[in-house]
Amino acid sequence: MKYYLIAGEASGDLHGSNLLREIASIDSEASFRGFGGDKMATQGMDIIIHYKKIAFMGFKEVILNLFTFMKAFRVVKQDILKFKPDVLILIDYPGFNLRMAKFAKQHGLKVIYYISPQLWAWKEGRINAIRQYVDKMICILPFEKDYYAKWNYKVDYVGHPLMETIEIHKPAPDFIRKNSLNEKPIIAILPGSRKQEIQKILPVLVSVQKEFPAYQFVVAATSNFSSGFYKTSAGTEDIKLVFDETYDLLSHAQAGLITSGTATLETALFGIPLIVCYSTTSFTYYISKSFIKINYISLVNLILDKPAIKELIQHELTAENITKELRKILEDDRYRDEMLKNLANLKALLGEEKASSKAAEIIYRFISQ
Repeated sequence: MKYYLIAGEASGDLHGSNLLREIASIDSEASFRGFGGDKMATQGMDIIIHYKKIAFMGFKEVILNLFTFMKAFRVVKQDILKFKPDVLILIDYPGFNLRMAKFAKQHGLKVIYYISPQLWAWKEGRINAIRQYVDKMICILPFEKDYYAKWNYKVDYVGHPLMETIEIHKPAPDFIRKNSLNEKPIIAILPGSRKQEIQKILPVLVSVQKEFPAYQFVVAATSNFSSGFYKTSAGTEDIKLVFDETYDLLSHAQAGLITSGTATLETALFGIPLIVCYSTTSFTYYISKSFIKINYISLVNLILDKPAIKELIQHELTAENITKELRKILEDDRYRDEMLKNLANLKALLGEEKASSKAAEIIYRFISQ
């Protein structure tokens, strides 16, 4: 069968690649095409548009790059009609994907959404578009099934795909030597994957390293950007960078300073005490605040439904606050143990489901009917 997938972010590329692997194990004649990234390409998908070409952060940046989005939308629409897939699989990325769902239904295609838009956080009105244009919704967060039930919309819950990704990860035995790291305990810095957030957040994260001389601070970098970009963004040459080895870095870390997003959940599932860090433009922050209706920004706290980890957002993201919280994590045994207990509870809540294989089975069964 022919599968067309759209994943507009790094996390979607990761989850999409695992889904493709599992679909291929069921459907030996599967062919894949779409909008994604390098990880999906390694699983045999023909990439029409790479997500990093439109990886913009914040309302202002999106508006300024609206022409780029519109062009990408036109290219994908034309490519879908040419490819004539048996199914369109949408992965998160709702601003783009819900519009694409409408287009697909208008052309008689089956539409499956894998990884639900966060309606419970904002833009709840999108439920109407989902009811109209999405044939099947596959959710990965435990509370989403009940959320959709209140709208009388049936969904499939498969567990979180990060569970299986992290479970199978085997750290490289020579990680420390290969990256010229020393024997000091590691504080991992995950500054995000978008250019704008790295430039805004990384300087404040690296500024605290002088307060902790007994530790080495190591930045999880992506090869999408050069070492020069990270050093310029940080405002110092005095930073240690590890490229494309985030899971190995987390495997060796004592604590993490993590930019809000999927990385917070990844760090938590590795059992690493962390601080959630986020800052954006004032315009984007105040617009978002007027729309978003949740108590927490991190998935860790949302799933546990309590402030299990500290969130330093916007004006609270200062070197002083990071230093204060990091000292508690590193030096207060009771505080650290309580956080570790919460992270263990998080893992138990997400279960041991093989999310990607379950989702692949649901998708294949649905389009084979």
